[in-house]
Formats: sequence, C-alpha cells, structure tokens
Amino acid sequence: MIHEFEGSTEQEAIAKAMAALGLDENEFDVEIMEEAKKGLFSKGKVKIRIHVDEDGEGSSQGEPMVAMPELEKKLATFIETVIRKMGFTGRVVVTGWEDGKLHLDLQSPDANLLIGKHGKNLDALQVLVNVYGGNLYEAENTSAKVVLDSENYRSRREEHLVRLAHTTASQVRRTGTSKLLEPMNPFERRLIHTALNDLRDIRTESEGEGLIKQVRVMYVENR
Repeated sequence: MIHEFEGSTEQEAIAKAMAALGLDENEFDVEIMEEAKKGLFSKGKVKIRIHVDEDGEGSSQGEPMVAMPELEKKLATFIETVIRKMGFTGRVVVTGWEDGKLHLDLQSPDANLLIGKHGKNLDALQVLVNVYGGNLYEAENTSAKVVLDSENYRSRREEHLVRLAHTTASQVRRTGTSKLLEPMNPFERRLIHTALNDLRDIRTESEGEGLIKQVRVMYVENR
C-alpha cells in the first residue's frame, strides 16, 4: 500500500507518516518524491512516498493478483530501456505476483555490475521503476509495488543479513558490549530487528538520519 506525506524536512514527513499509519519507522520503506527547495521567501517542502507491506488490515495477502500483461510489459520495458541507456544489455522477466507485489527478474551478463555493492544499483533501479509505475497505476486504477531481483540476489542478501544478525548477537553477548552494523535501507534494518527480536538479552536500535541508517546490536542484562 502506498501513502504520500509532506514536511519541511524528511524527518518531519516521516514523523507524520508514523503518526498517521501507527507504524514504527522500521516497518515501512521511504521513497523521496521531492526534495525541499529553499527560496528567498519559501522554505520548501519534502514530499515522500511510503510503501507498506500489505500484511495488516485490508491486506490482499494470500489472494492471488490478476495478471496485468500490458502493465507488466511496460514496467519490464522501462527497466530494459534504462539499463540499455546505461550501456548494458539484458532482459526483464515477470516471475509473478505475490501479496500485491509484482516480482521482476533482471537477467544480464552484467548482472554483478547492475546489482552493485550490497545491491545499491539494483535498489536504485527498483526505486526508478516504482516511481515510473506510480504514474501507470493511476491510469489502471490499481496500485502495486515492484520488487526487482537479479540472480536471486535478494534471497541471498536476506540469508546473509540474518546470519550476520545472529553472529553479531553472539559477539556482543560474549563481550558484553555493542556493535554498529553497516549502513542499511529500511527493509534490511527490519530484517535485523526481526531476527533478534525474541532474544531477551539483545536489543537493537537504528542510528543515523535519512533513509540509510545503521543498526546497533547491544547486549543488555535482565531484559
């Protein structure tokens, strides 16, 4: 589900989203639609789009989505056009709909470059196709989030982050200290928080400003 909010800063817009949706910042993905442009007589506004996983009230989870070939083709063609203009070759295959999300697979001999370090390039392409898709959805009177993958990267990344979470928890438990993990997007941070949520002697907190933050894993006594 997609919602839009405005604020004088990114954090103010996110705070409005949290209050309106009753969610923690780690429970949704943030897409910056419009940066604040300060002028002589205006402070400007930041406009964000909030993507919420549809697993709550009004969810379509478990209900198969009706295929929309025309929409799927436009989204796939958009990504293929973008990577071609970047100087790469490849094709995009529709792998199906799940929980209101359209899953696309980018197949290319340059997949490693298109994925990028920690999936940053793949994430950027995913943001672009979702922004493009937002305009198409209005015409189709529907809404959906596009999940772009390549060479099963997202599953491999999730498995790595869960292992990292438990390895780090063991380290801070052994040393009685805390450890700050690498910068991550909201989805990746949520994986860390969820993986360690049931451990009574481990606590996690997100630190930093903006969309990309770091998770601190801490040992606590008698939680």
